[in-house]
Amino acid sequence: MTKHDTIPIVIFGESIFPGESKTINVEIARLHTTTKLNIPVIIKRSKIEGPIVLFCAGIHGDEINGVEIVRQIIRKKINTPKRGTIICIPIINVYGFVNKSREFPDGRDLNRVFPGSKTGSLASRFAFHILTEIMPLVQYAVDFHAGGASRFNAAQIRIAHNNEELKILADVFNAPFTLYSKNILGSFRNSSEKMNVKMLLFEGGKSLNINNAIAEEGVNGVKRLLSHLDMLDPTHNVIQQKTPTIYIEKSGWVRAKCSGLLHDYNTIGTFLKKGSVLATITDPYGKFERKIKAPNDGYVINANLSPIVYEGDAIYHMSNTVGEESE
Repeated sequence: MTKHDTIPIVIFGESIFPGESKTINVEIARLHTTTKLNIPVIIKRSKIEGPIVLFCAGIHGDEINGVEIVRQIIRKKINTPKRGTIICIPIINVYGFVNKSREFPDGRDLNRVFPGSKTGSLASRFAFHILTEIMPLVQYAVDFHAGGASRFNAAQIRIAHNNEELKILADVFNAPFTLYSKNILGSFRNSSEKMNVKMLLFEGGKSLNINNAIAEEGVNGVKRLLSHLDMLDPTHNVIQQKTPTIYIEKSGWVRAKCSGLLHDYNTIGTFLKKGSVLATITDPYGKFERKIKAPNDGYVINANLSPIVYEGDAIYHMSNTVGEESE
C-alpha cells in the first residue's frame, strides 16, 4: 500500500479516498422561503494517482447548453477516470438556474465577483467558497458557457494570449474555433489562472437553449482532453476533428444600421468574403428591406438570433483577421 492509497482529498469537509465516488450537496444559503437549495459537486477518484480536473457549467444560470454538456459527461461515465480525479459541477449558479436568470438573487453576475469574500454578498460568498474549497486542488478545468440572450456562439475555446500550456490544451480540445481573449477582472477564469489552474473556457450555443451539435462538440473535446492527460477510461472512443482548430486573433461586431425584423441567413461558423450577405432587416409593413453585409473576409463566430433588433445592436461577431491554425 502506497501513501497515495490512503490519503483523501477534502472538499467542503468531506473526505474522498482513492477509488471512491461521492456527491457533496453544498448549501451556501437558503431561499427566502427557508427552502434548501443545494449545489451538487460530483467527485470520482481513481485508485491510481493522477491530475485533478474540474468540469463546470451554469456560472450564469440561463446558460443551459453548458449544463447539458456536463450532464452528458456524467451520464456517459466519462467522468470515471482511468487515473486521477474528476470533479463535475453541472450547475454552479443553481439560484439563477431555478429562475432562468443569468444573475444571482442579489442581482450580481457571479463571473464578475471572483475571488469573492467570506462576508460579502451572496454571489461573492459563493465565489469565495469555490476558490477556497475546490480550486486549490485542481490542476485543469473547463468552464462551459453559452452566448447571452439571443446570441448564438459557434463552438469555441477562449484562452489568454502568451500562454503556451493553454494553447497546447486548446489544440487538444480542438473546438472548431479558438479565440484569444483577455482574462476579465473578477472572472472565474482570471482568479483560476492566478492559482495556476490551467482553465479552458468553452462557449457554444445560446441562453435558455440546448443545441445537440454544440453539446456534442463539448463532450468530444472533453474526451480528447482526458485522453491527452491519460485519464480517459479506454471504454470511451475518442473522435478526432477532421481539421485543426482555427485560431482567431482579432474580431469585431457588425451592428444593425436600422431597427426592424432580423432575417438571419444561417452563416454561423462559416467563412464569408467581404460583401457577403449576413441577413436582411425589414420593417413589419413591407416598406423596406436592408441587407447586412460582411465588412471583411472572416468567420462568423456569433450571431444574434433575435427576430427584433434596434439600430446599433450587435448582431454578428466576425473574425477580421484569420489567425494561425494549430499544427
